[in-house]
Amino acid sequence: TMTKVISLSETAYAEMKSVKQTDESFSDVVHRLVGRQRPLSDFFGKWPGSAEELERIKTTLAAERKRFKTKEVEF
Repeated sequence: TMTKVISLSETAYAEMKSVKQTDESFSDVVHRLVGRQRPLSDFFGKWPGSAEELERIKTTLAAERKRFKTKEVEF
């Protein structure tokens, strides 16, 4: 396996170290963190439930969003 040397700021290194698990290398951390960022479009059409269940969820979400409308504030 070919390796590359990269520079990290002290802060970036500390953040990487804080999420690194004991059995992981830093390369493993990078793979884990970067690898899970998939575009939302990858999940389109993947709902395993029924269409009716999805509609109930959409209706509930819409109702909840209405309850938490933001207000415009002037400064």
